[in-house]
Formats: sequence, C-alpha cells, structure tokens
Amino acid sequence: MTEQRPDWDQYFMQIANVVASRSTCERRRVGALLVLNKRILTTGYNGAPVGLSHCGEVGCLRRQLAVPSGQRHELCRGLHAEQNAIIQAALYGVAIKDSVLYCTHYPCAVCAKMLINAGVKVLVLADNYPDELAKKILIESGIAIKFIV
Repeated sequence: MTEQRPDWDQYFMQIANVVASRSTCERRRVGALLVLNKRILTTGYNGAPVGLSHCGEVGCLRRQLAVPSGQRHELCRGLHAEQNAIIQAALYGVAIKDSVLYCTHYPCAVCAKMLINAGVKVLVLADNYPDELAKKILIESGIAIKFIV
C-alpha cells in the first residue's frame, strides 16, 4: 500500500507546522517558511529574541492584560514567525523577493507590511487571524492569498 504523496503546498505547510512546534509563545504557535522555486529559503516561529527570556519563563504580558488577539502587538516580547523568517533572510544574506510565504496563520498588519516591502508575492495560509487592517492592506497590495487545510 502506497501513501498519498502531498502536493507542494501541503508539503510546505506540513513543514510550517513542524517549525511552529518550536514556538515559545503561550497564546499561539505560529510557523512560517519563505520558499522560492520549491526551495526553502528561511524559516521562522514566534518567540522572544535570541538570548532573551521566553514568555514561559517570565509570563505573557498580553495574557495578563487580557489583550484580544490582533491588538496591541507592541506589548508582546516576542517576534512573529513571519518577522523571524524575514530577519533570518537579512541575517544570512538570502534574497526573498518573489518568494512564497507558507504560514500556519494569517499575518498581522505589521507582518503584512513587512511581507509587502520584502517582495513576497504569494501567501499560503492554514488558519485565519483577527486583523482587519492586515486583510485590507494585503488585498490592496495585490499579493495572492491562498488558504489550505
């Protein structure tokens, strides 16, 4: 018996889910990859900057203040998965223009703006996120958005 081989979108989304398992966020585990020509360029997951304490160690300020999802991102000590994927590209000199983002969740408005300016052309997403501004910005940008399960 042969197992069904995943298509490329399923394959990369499975990897994004594995990347998300490294997340140190107490509220949501998010994983992202930037892919060009079916090759993974960078990965990122949400969590505190390198060398800083994780939320599990010091607590989640957003949870303590009961901040709803999609609001007051500046209160989080962590970086988002998409931000970390872009930062990894910058850190290691990897061009991500015209790439595809595979992400476990819809980006927030801050990440949406970063993805637009980084030249990402397509977003392949598994789950939604309550940020209406992000949706408006991405629609206006013309970046293609595709949801998969």
